[in-house]
Amino acid sequence: MTDRPNSPESNNCRIALVQMTSSRQVDISLDQLRLITRDIQPGSVDAIFLPENFAALASSGVLALGQVESEGLNQPSVHAKEKERILPALRMLAKEKRTWVFGGTLPLATRPDGSEVDGGRVRAASMAIDPHGELVGRYDKRHLFDVEVNDVSRIYRESETYEPGTTPVVVPTPFAIVGLSVCYDIRFPHLYRELTRMGAEILAIPSAFTRPTGEAHFEVLLRARAIENSAFVVAACQTGVHDSGRETYGHSMVVSPWGDVIGRLSDRPGLLVVDLDLAQLKIIRHQIPAWRG
Repeated sequence: MTDRPNSPESNNCRIALVQMTSSRQVDISLDQLRLITRDIQPGSVDAIFLPENFAALASSGVLALGQVESEGLNQPSVHAKEKERILPALRMLAKEKRTWVFGGTLPLATRPDGSEVDGGRVRAASMAIDPHGELVGRYDKRHLFDVEVNDVSRIYRESETYEPGTTPVVVPTPFAIVGLSVCYDIRFPHLYRELTRMGAEILAIPSAFTRPTGEAHFEVLLRARAIENSAFVVAACQTGVHDSGRETYGHSMVVSPWGDVIGRLSDRPGLLVVDLDLAQLKIIRHQIPAWRG
């Protein structure tokens, strides 16, 4: 994986999606991330997309993690304390690979304005890091997963641990404008219309879908959001049976603005590299301008 498909002036970009079976333990998860991305050569992709909770899935110490990571928000990785591991890992990945990194989610105990999250909770923050390792965008998951599902966990109450975000976020990059969202957000189409009106051309949906809901709804929801907004949809996912006992669906996917699945993984950890033709997006938006509604 060494060459991009076109020059920076072209309408194409190349992206990589990381699919993981993340652990509750940060070190184990980050080792897996390094293993999956090791063959990405510097400058060979325009962006790397990571899944929801890529560094610590179903951790019992999420508040402590969020407090530690919040301390390092404004510190470059070379100055970060040893215990601050997740955000420095994102910064380092972006710098080493000379690419944008859209970092799934990590827990933060502070809001974007710097105030502390109350009630012993954290925010599920999706971070955008530029190729210099600088944090340039943050979106806090808006819709929380409070549901009952026919799986091992049965009842999920994300709101007991997380505080919802409130603000939609888009991130301008040299290749496209990326709208940020997370997993359960996908069931709320009004958010994606907001992002599209803000200029989003790529909709990022890092996910940790359960197997029952993933089998039933994941692909159809991704394709619907792509078609409704004439946008590329990029969903990097968790997969498999995790050390917490939770099982996730996998099937990381990229969907075109026409609703075609143009890249897909199965249910194992791995890397998916896809070329996006942004000229196609412009043509479809011109031909069917329903996204303006």
